[in-house]
Amino acid sequence: MRHDPASAAVIVMLRGLKMYGMAGAASDLIEQGAPAFANAVPILSQLLKAEMAEREVRSIAYQMKAARFPAYKDLAGFDFAASEVNEAMVRQLHRCDFIDGAHNVVAVGGPGTGKTHIATA
Repeated sequence: MRHDPASAAVIVMLRGLKMYGMAGAASDLIEQGAPAFANAVPILSQLLKAEMAEREVRSIAYQMKAARFPAYKDLAGFDFAASEVNEAMVRQLHRCDFIDGAHNVVAVGGPGTGKTHIATA
């Protein structure tokens, strides 16, 4: 049986979703050269991509709820012109490079300067 990248991707997605039984069965079908499986690969691939995206959305929603952020914020909604905040520094911090170096970020300022908005974003 020749190597089919689409079928291999389906196996990877099944394992990524912790569907090991289905991944094993799909591997067997690939080895057998089952034409029905080969025809189903594009549909199965789309379904698995949708499931992975849905799980990612639910995971982010759960993590946001668990973090107890006051509300969803992003940098697109922050008005840098109305604040004295250094936009370049905030954009650099948004890349989270400081995490790799195990550094802390401390936001200091008076009320209404955007500390919570930036930290949440």
